[in-house]
Order: sequence, then structure tokens, then C-alpha cells
Amino acid sequence: MKKLLAVILCLGLMLTASIALADNITVGIINNPPSESGYREANVKDFETVFSAENGYTAKAFYSLKNDEQLAQASQFITDGVDYLLVSAAETTGWDAVLTAAQEAGIPVFLFDRMIDCDEALYEAAVVSDMRNQGIGAVEWLKAQGLEAYNIIHIQGAMGSDAQIGRTEPLKEQADADDAWKIVVQQTATWDEAEAKNITEAAINSGEAFNVIYAENDGMARGAVAALDEHGITHGVNGDVIIIGFDCNRWALRQVILGNWNYDGQCSPFQAQVISDMIQKLQAGETLETKIVISNERGFDAKTITEEDIATYGLGEE
Repeated sequence: MKKLLAVILCLGLMLTASIALADNITVGIINNPPSESGYREANVKDFETVFSAENGYTAKAFYSLKNDEQLAQASQFITDGVDYLLVSAAETTGWDAVLTAAQEAGIPVFLFDRMIDCDEALYEAAVVSDMRNQGIGAVEWLKAQGLEAYNIIHIQGAMGSDAQIGRTEPLKEQADADDAWKIVVQQTATWDEAEAKNITEAAINSGEAFNVIYAENDGMARGAVAALDEHGITHGVNGDVIIIGFDCNRWALRQVILGNWNYDGQCSPFQAQVISDMIQKLQAGETLETKIVISNERGFDAKTITEEDIATYGLGEE
């Protein structure tokens, strides 16, 4: 009798383990590395927290700023037979073949953070920021300052990324349409703070007049400001140079409320839970009602930002 009970218990444990294994969902995550920025660090942490073993997931993550490396690993995830493929693409183009392969393999694809230039039929859903709207918000704020002339150092992010394109185009369109707007320097720092400082130092040393720095993320804005400080050039509220950044790191919003920066555009890194909820619906045999989910975002002005804003919207540590 004892042997029979032991066998039944053993079979029960094996069945429980099999059910647990069957319920486990494997996701392949293609993302940019957390070292890219404070925004990306928060984004990566969010996905690690949501797509955890405790929540019933096995997460395989790959990080690169290079589109070809991302494409190669996405293809490997498809070969590995992941249940879902989650992608934040380094560039907006070049993904059709990989997404088609995923579709043929029966692997639903979710885009996050950034859009990809492809047929909507190739992905299940997208949970993203409206990067162009972020750029429009910053440009409209800048227009409202009513400067007689806008001489702008434009420091771009990684070329070809959705964030770079979305934050660049509204500024370029405004400069093309208004003779009072002049982009005196336009160069990519690929999200890198030190390179942004180098670009700004070169502009200062050239003697080119400028009164606006439009940096496409907070880290590059900080690098640019470091160059201004070393040359004794004032910036921020009542300063000689207007400073614009993006992402809303907590330390960056602190610079805004202190008046050292003028404006910071929000980019929310929190998409993981929305995607997990969608995956659970698919697992339950339901259909998704929404194809594209746009994060609700805003911009912060040094003259109106509050401590509550920093506590609510700031990313990371000060």
C-alpha cells in the first residue's frame, strides 16, 4: 500500500510539473542595450520584471544597437521556436523578411517602444511611443518662446531609429518653413553623452552663433550642457542658450525644475505589462481589440513643472 501511495504521489508530482511546463510561455525579446540611456535602462528593467519566471514566462533577451545583429538574433529566436517575439528595432527598415518568417512559423510578433516600417499584418500589435508627436510638442513649445532668431545645435540619436526620425522631422520641417529658424549644426551622437559634448565643443570653437540646443535624449543634452559650462556659456531659464532634452529621467527633470534646462519631452518606457496582458488574452483564445497602443506622454516646461511631476514621471534615480 505504501508503495502504491508513493507511485501515485510521484505521478501526481510529474503531472503537476508537466502542467507547469505547459503553462510556461517563452518570449524572445529584441531590444537596445540598457547602457544606451536612462530611458532604456528603465525599459529593460520593466521587461525583466514583467516577463519573469514568477509570472509564468521564460524570457530570452538580446540587446544591440545594430540592426543587422538584431535581425540575426530574431531569426535565431524563430528557429528556437519561441512562443512570442517582442521587438524594439534599432532601425525602422529591413524587418520584413524576419517578420514574415515569424508569421510563417506561427509566432506572434509584438512591437514595443518603436514602430517598424512594415505591413501591419506582420505584427500582432504594437505598444509604442509616438516619437513624431514628441518632436512636434518640443517644436511647438520652442515656437511659443517667440525668439527673433532660432540658431539651433541639433544633436541626433541613432540614425534610422524611430526615435531619431520622429524627433528630427518636426524640427527640420519648421526650419525649412521659417527663415528665422536655422540649424547651424546637425550631427548624430548616437545617444552618447560624451559625443554630444564633443559636438557642442566643436560648435563653440568654430565661433558659430547659437541659442538653442535640441538634443534627442537627456544624456546628450547633459553632454552638451557640460561643454557650455566649461566655456562659461549660460543656459536654461534667463540663460543664453535654451536646452531641450527627451525621456524625462528624474535627474533631467531636476535640471528642468532648477531652471538649468528649459524643456524635457516625455517618453514612457513602460510597455511590458500591456504586452503581457495581450499575450494572456491570446493564450485564452481571445482576439485583441487594439492593433496599436500609443503611450500617453507630455512635455515639461521649466516655468510650470512641479515636484509632483518629477515624483510621478521621473525615471530612475536623481
